[in-house]
Amino acid sequence: MQTLLRHLSGWAYTHNSPVLKGRAKRMRAFQDRVKPPEQANILDLGGSPLVWKLIPHDYRVTLVNLPGFNDPDAEADPRYQFIDGDACDLSELFEDQSFDIVFSNSVIEHVGDEPRQAAFAAEVHRLASSHWIQTPSDRFPLEVHTGVPFYWKLPAAMRNRLHRSWQKKLPEWYDMIRETRVLSCERMKSLFPDSQCYREQFAMLEKSYAFYRPFTG
Repeated sequence: MQTLLRHLSGWAYTHNSPVLKGRAKRMRAFQDRVKPPEQANILDLGGSPLVWKLIPHDYRVTLVNLPGFNDPDAEADPRYQFIDGDACDLSELFEDQSFDIVFSNSVIEHVGDEPRQAAFAAEVHRLASSHWIQTPSDRFPLEVHTGVPFYWKLPAAMRNRLHRSWQKKLPEWYDMIRETRVLSCERMKSLFPDSQCYREQFAMLEKSYAFYRPFTG
C-alpha cells in the first residue's frame, strides 16, 4: 500500500494531475490574498521551484532547505536562489526583516516537536512582516502523508503496528512520518495570532489551512 502510494505521489507531481491543479489553485489564492508586489523578495521555507512555476511571476525567491534537499536542476533560473539551512534558526544567514514575504507550503508539520514549531513561527515573524504558512488540516479524513484514513485518531497501539511495518519496508520514508506532527487550527492560531486564515476545501471537507498576513509595503 505505502509503496504504491509513493509511486502515485511521484506521478502526481510530474503530470497535469489533480494534485498539481490543486497546488496551482492554492498558489493563486496566495497571490490574491497576500498580494505580493512585482519583483517581491520572497523567502520560501522548505519549498521547491515546482510550485512557483505553476503561476506567472517575476518574484525573487530564496529557497531554504536542509542540506541535500535543494533542487540543483533548477539553479540555472535567475529567479531562484538556493540556501542550505534550518528553517527554525536562520539567525546566522538573514537579518531581521530581510524579506517582503515568508512563504511555506506543508513544512511546519515536519520540523519537529512543539518548541521547534514555535521556533519556526518565530523565524517567520522575524524575517518579514507578511507571510503565508500552509499546513494540512488535522480534520481531513484521509491523512495526506500516510494515505491512512483518520491516521491521527487511531489508537497508539495501531499506529505503532503500522510504524513497525513501514520501518521495515520504507525506512527513509518512515523517518519522515515519525517526525511529522500535524497542527490543529487552534495551534496555528496560537503561533500566528495576528494572521488571517484561508481554508482549502476538497469535496466540501477542510483539506488544509494557510495563515497569512497581506503585504503592506
